[in-house]
Amino acid sequence: MKLSLMSIYVDDQRKAHEFYTEILGFTTRHDILMGENTWWLTVVSPAEVQGTELLLEPAGHPAVKPYRDALVEDGIPLAQFAVDDVRAEYDRLRGLGVEFTQEPTDV
Repeated sequence: MKLSLMSIYVDDQRKAHEFYTEILGFTTRHDILMGENTWWLTVVSPAEVQGTELLLEPAGHPAVKPYRDALVEDGIPLAQFAVDDVRAEYDRLRGLGVEFTQEPTDV
């Protein structure tokens, strides 16, 4: 058994898609219109193109806001990504305009 799909809740699917592909470097796997302004929109890591798909799920369900708010309040990340050099990736992303709540730390 393996994980094949993970959802992450986004406020705007198109903006999220732009961020994940143009800033983070993910590759689009599926981009299928499912209704008015709603897509089955998934991306994958270029390092694992057959790996887990990240579904950019619309955050419109009423349970999403309290769920996300509780995670933020408790400092619990919804998703975690791996890189070879955290400091270099942090610097790269900051150079592209990504805002962070804190700098990388040794723990």
